[in-house]
Amino acid sequence: MKAVILAGGLGTRLQPYTTFLPKPMLPLGEKPLLEHLIDWVRRNKITDIVLCVSYLRKTIEDYFEDGSRLGVKIEYAVANRPLATAGQLKTAESLIDDTFVCIYGDSVFNFNLRKMVNQHKAKKSFITMSLHQYKTTIKYGVIETSKSGRVTAWNEKPEISANINIGCYVMEPQVFGLIPSDVPYGMDDVIKKALARKKEVNSFIIKNGFIDIGDKASYKKAYQEFREKLGKI
Repeated sequence: MKAVILAGGLGTRLQPYTTFLPKPMLPLGEKPLLEHLIDWVRRNKITDIVLCVSYLRKTIEDYFEDGSRLGVKIEYAVANRPLATAGQLKTAESLIDDTFVCIYGDSVFNFNLRKMVNQHKAKKSFITMSLHQYKTTIKYGVIETSKSGRVTAWNEKPEISANINIGCYVMEPQVFGLIPSDVPYGMDDVIKKALARKKEVNSFIIKNGFIDIGDKASYKKAYQEFREKLGKI
């Protein structure tokens, strides 16, 4: 089994940090974000990795090379322009011929990936999506009304919860047939197309083991967390 890591995004929400470094190479503790991902994949017994690269790709290729230093085998799939998540995945098609894991390169994961893979196979899924139980508080008073407009309740700053996509999938190689070549294409479009074609799409829900690095605020928070961990060693 191979893991495909999407590491070609521009990281525009993280500028100026990403002006000279691709987002997956931003430091967390003593190593870049992408190395944390590769370590996690290896701990889950997957040692064949495809890195989908584009923006400032030489920085990634020069650092990781063939992966032997980290105990893995790394191949590279190259895009010459931004292709969004699924479009970037499409560049790895020639390197995949079996069930595989697809991971966004802008998060840190620490959950049981092997359990997710086993569930995918047991359910004979076409795609399995990892979802995170996310809770947030609405900062306003939420007013409930009837169909006629009569106010029935006032809920002040209620907490709501939802399962959110965190960018880790187990997929069958036939998924590439849903992705057009060499055009920007989102993973949400792939999932919607799979559902429309009655493909088996299942979820794997986690409560923890996920850190998003989507913008400057979340990166600063994660960076501080990893610094504090180093201080405790």
